[in-house]
Amino acid sequence: MPSEAKLFIAPDHPAFAGHFPGRPIFPGVLLLDAAVHTARQTLHASSSGDSGEGGVKNICQISSAKFLSPVSPGETLTITCTTAASGSMRFDISSGSRKVATGTLVLAPVP
Repeated sequence: MPSEAKLFIAPDHPAFAGHFPGRPIFPGVLLLDAAVHTARQTLHASSSGDSGEGGVKNICQISSAKFLSPVSPGETLTITCTTAASGSMRFDISSGSRKVATGTLVLAPVP
């Protein structure tokens, strides 16, 4: 089941200070952090009622990430995470109808 989160990128976010002067762009690493955070919330919500062995998963790797469009100050992003049958989790980040980033997170059982 996909989960979704919203993230407002404040115009005064400190990441814009040096990234980049004259044309501020929200850093890709912070987009990845938001995707991982949303994925963790998804995993936590899906495992809260699961007491079966191997049911709890953790993010162990970002196996792919593509940055498709820059994010500017004042945008509201939608982050969607969907767990695949393969045991990975796909994330998509968009601003309105414009896709901003996409990728795959590898999941591993928590020991």
